[in-house]
Amino acid sequence: MKFTITEKKVHITDDLRDYAEKKISKIDRFFKTESEAFVTFTSERGRFMAEVTIKNNGMFFRVSDLTNDMTASIDSAVAAIERQIRKHKTRLSKRLREGAFEREYEPPVREESPEQENEQEFNIVRTKMFSIKPMSPEEAVLQLDLLEHEFFVFKNQEHDDAFSIVYKRKQGGYGLIETS
Repeated sequence: MKFTITEKKVHITDDLRDYAEKKISKIDRFFKTESEAFVTFTSERGRFMAEVTIKNNGMFFRVSDLTNDMTASIDSAVAAIERQIRKHKTRLSKRLREGAFEREYEPPVREESPEQENEQEFNIVRTKMFSIKPMSPEEAVLQLDLLEHEFFVFKNQEHDDAFSIVYKRKQGGYGLIETS
């Protein structure tokens, strides 16, 4: 496994660097081909974050964890990325034939004329129709939670029934997109 280690706002000792490489290199057992690991160590407000990104066969697995101890951040990030890889491998093995992870990915070679390069094919696989009713952003967040979706479109009754979207943020909380 190839390692690229980056330090942001923090200095990492050689012992901690060796510890991280030892823990993360255990992930290599999941793959048949050479993997690359990108590890970023950051310090934010007295807490330490370890972000681990594994690249193998054109697939990326990324996890970051923020704790009070850098070794704990590394341990929990490695555990989380192992869960991601296991989940992804089982999901792919159910859909694809056996050995999908072992073979190298080679992108197909296509010859295109210059006019065709700008044309992209968008394949819409499903269309839904639903009525949009006026509601407050708080009601839209409740609907979002009840439906367990990532976003919810509604007419914002607080802004003259303008179309708006509420969505779940990765950092927690909700976001609101309003049209003018």
